[in-house]
Amino acid sequence: MGVQDRLRTVRERIDEAAARSGRAPNAVQLVGVCKGVAPELVAEAIEAGLEDVGENRVQDAAANKPLISSASTRESRWHMVGHLQTNKARLALHVFDTIQSVDSVRIAQALSRLAERIVPVFLEVQFAHAPDRFGFQPDAIADVLDEVRALPKIDVAGLMTVAPLGLDEDATRQVFRALRERRDEVVEARPDLPRLDLSMGMTNDYSVAIEEGATVVRIGRAIFAV
Repeated sequence: MGVQDRLRTVRERIDEAAARSGRAPNAVQLVGVCKGVAPELVAEAIEAGLEDVGENRVQDAAANKPLISSASTRESRWHMVGHLQTNKARLALHVFDTIQSVDSVRIAQALSRLAERIVPVFLEVQFAHAPDRFGFQPDAIADVLDEVRALPKIDVAGLMTVAPLGLDEDATRQVFRALRERRDEVVEARPDLPRLDLSMGMTNDYSVAIEEGATVVRIGRAIFAV
């Protein structure tokens, strides 16, 4: 099965999960994560209709984006989905349209200071207690949201999470449900707040994430088989 067929299969499963949650298929945005993927395969996916591309590393995106753009006839939007170091914030703003992994107020401040445009960002929420995982604690989201929203040139578009490793389906579902419920609480308390998207769900759990309210899913292996 090639990239086009795998992309079609993923879209079909997204549609099915959206239907199970009572939503239209176009309510869920697919970001194809191209970490470790050859540029020609990413270009093939874009030609097959993939509109949003995600990358974990700034330097890889900076190197591969021109190659991908020159090999495809369609435009694509780029999302930073991995941990962003402050010293790479300037380059990230040049390469990416959206930063989905703002995991500290410090990085939000750096993006605000360096940005020359309005930058859509997602606040990363962490449900795992591990030293190698980044993000805000769920209980801190309301205060962090207010602080980051006040920064110039920053548009908080949503919340993002990665389910902790090793969970079964029920436990994974609880993580996604917890983020949706926290989002709903925050929005209800702020009538002036625009809709906040929920970026959650990857290859192993995107159907569950959609059933629990994901509006953005980040899928790599199921599309690119790497």
